Amino acid sequence: MAHAMREPGDLPAVIPVFPLAGALLLPRGHMPLNIFEPRYLAMVDDALRGPRLIGMIQPEAEDASDVPRLYHVGCVGRITSFSETGDGRYLIQLTGVARFRVLEEPVVATPYRQCRVTAEPFAVDFKPRAGEGEVDRDALIRTLRAYIDATGLQADWDAIRQAPNEALVNALSMMSPFGVREKQALLEAASLKQRADMLVAITEIELAKNGPGGDGPLQ
Repeated sequence: MAHAMREPGDLPAVIPVFPLAGALLLPRGHMPLNIFEPRYLAMVDDALRGPRLIGMIQPEAEDASDVPRLYHVGCVGRITSFSETGDGRYLIQLTGVARFRVLEEPVVATPYRQCRVTAEPFAVDFKPRAGEGEVDRDALIRTLRAYIDATGLQADWDAIRQAPNEALVNALSMMSPFGVREKQALLEAASLKQRADMLVAITEIELAKNGPGGDGPLQ
């Protein structure tokens, strides 16, 4: 993947997109997907014949139409694992490459949607671990510990302590239980530090809302 995608210009001008609410893919993050709809089975077939790229993008939260409007920013991933089940499904893993901005959605003959995109606004995504030194790791760990204590979840603290800042921030963002708008805000964060700060802030708001005197469950 590093050889194929080194800079924004290496991204094809038009890519297939998979609209999926609540699904957040970030550079170098890993997303498993269970593909079963015929249009997306066709999308995977076509992607495997080419550069193996699929753009993950969220439909706008308030649009419940059959062809919902899409947010303008998504993240392209490369198929790095593929298997076929006995009942016709595909189990794939996408590894995030870079974010992209949608320029337009052309009319296409394929059953799945495609978009004309650019990765130029997100050139930093092609530089692994960029901005790690600016992340307030202590604040991130404190907030994660408070969240885990509040929810009763289990965590592999040895793995968390050993994870580089980029991997930790992006993995926690991808796994977070927040809504479409919050996930989109995390995706569009200008830097790794901004994403980490935003993740801490959103989590603290949720903890405050759902702590003593709060108004609902955390998840």
